[in-house]
Amino acid sequence: MNLKATELRKGLVLLKDGQLQLITDYSHHTPGNWRAIIQVKIKNLQTGGNSSFRPSAGEQFEVAYLDKKKSQYLYQEANGDYVFMDAESYEQFTLTKEMAEDRMAYVKESEEVEVTFHETTPVSIELPAQVVLEITEAELAVKGNSATNVKKDAVLETGAPIRVPLHIKAGEKVKVSTDTGEFMGRASE
Repeated sequence: MNLKATELRKGLVLLKDGQLQLITDYSHHTPGNWRAIIQVKIKNLQTGGNSSFRPSAGEQFEVAYLDKKKSQYLYQEANGDYVFMDAESYEQFTLTKEMAEDRMAYVKESEEVEVTFHETTPVSIELPAQVVLEITEAELAVKGNSATNVKKDAVLETGAPIRVPLHIKAGEKVKVSTDTGEFMGRASE
């Protein structure tokens, strides 16, 4: 499917220069009686590199057809790549470190996630807006530091660092935003 530059939106995946490019930001500005200025920021899904370009309003772009499959995260290989298993066919496949590293900080082993495929190639993983993870390490709170919104360093069960309020202790489950990596609150389980 082809779209004009004015029809592009954030979140679409384009097939540009033989590579899959995710639109991470899109702005369309028309200053007075001048021509429209379109600015598109993209992330290459194969290499993980970011770039931007300014297309003309009538320029056509091919939108990639993507398929989502439920998959189970198995383990991380020594080279940093992540191994998954398709929940339906039980076939194993890998996502490179560059493609998935920023999202994998919130995924535990054996957990199910949605993996996005282009034809037969996995390109990214989809996570819910927030996940519940356990705090494995947390600094001790110093009495008297609670006058303002003070935060301390902690470590999630996946090994990812996080800043949490002083009252959170190791062993507690917390909600974490998968977009920003920020503490959202205690989990009520």
